[in-house]
Amino acid sequence: MSTRYPLPDLDQLPEDIQAKILEVQQKAGFVPNVFLALARRPAEWRAFFAYHDALMLKEDGNLSKGDREMIVTATSAANQCLYCVVAHGALLRIYEKKPLVADQVAINWRKADIAPRQHAMLEFAMKVCQRSHEIDDADFAALAAHGFTDEDAWDIAAIAAFFGLSNRLASFSGMQPNAEFYLMGRQPRPKQPA
Repeated sequence: MSTRYPLPDLDQLPEDIQAKILEVQQKAGFVPNVFLALARRPAEWRAFFAYHDALMLKEDGNLSKGDREMIVTATSAANQCLYCVVAHGALLRIYEKKPLVADQVAINWRKADIAPRQHAMLEFAMKVCQRSHEIDDADFAALAAHGFTDEDAWDIAAIAAFFGLSNRLASFSGMQPNAEFYLMGRQPRPKQPA
């Protein structure tokens, strides 16, 4: 399936969006399709990435970058979002330094080779993803038993909820993962010339 909405040309986008996309390209070596796909609506692009960055680049709390990507990968798999499973699975492999973890988490997170605290984190995230109306005090207590605070619970829930939105945008629009994502974190990264 190809994307339903053509990707806009970078040089046709507002300067602030161009600058951010070029920054991402410089860091990653390519432009992830989500940046161009959502740029067709600049105001929504800005809002989306502002909230994305507030959640995923946050430095306080008890969630590592790997934890955050694990939440995205597991909940995106539950939502059957090809783009987010592949793209965020790549980041999960890199942050956790485990080439197999993203596949395990996407297929069956309950059997994945992850820490007990990450199992508790994903239990909560998946309940938010699939049955948020059932969240109760026992769910917060299960997180607290693994050292997560109420603010950490908010982070877990917000990531699951935000990526529910992202999953649906990517899926309905036919957004495809970049080919580069499939190999990222599976093999050592080639050394860059000096």
